[in-house]
Amino acid sequence: MENIYQILADGVLLLHVLFVGFVLAGQLLIVLGAYRGWVWIRNRGFRIFHLGAIAIVVTQSWISLICPLTVLEMRLMALAGQEQYEGSFIQFWLERLLYYEAPAWVFIVTYTVFSLFVVITWFCFPPQKTSDIIRRGT
Repeated sequence: MENIYQILADGVLLLHVLFVGFVLAGQLLIVLGAYRGWVWIRNRGFRIFHLGAIAIVVTQSWISLICPLTVLEMRLMALAGQEQYEGSFIQFWLERLLYYEAPAWVFIVTYTVFSLFVVITWFCFPPQKTSDIIRRGT
């Protein structure tokens, strides 16, 4: 039974990585696409989902709430008999991959500044309804 928990924990880890990738790569593509004239970066659904994703991250950091994906992953790791990590998902992986340690407030400030960047790009390169994009052809 421990194997199924490990597989589930790995699945949650993958989902978490994809979420972080969506937030970071999404923002990069929005800015790059605005300058390159890519129509799809103005898709309202995509932009609302992207803004909502970073809003969740920054809100959790402000109220000192560990991400539910992190909590679920750690619970599944415990059920699989694996060692759990402390702190947030990003904090753990930065320390592990980049050998960089920082206090929690650094992550709160980073998330906040990044979310402000997302909001600024929302107004600088506003999303549009799909019908408006198709009608204008831009």
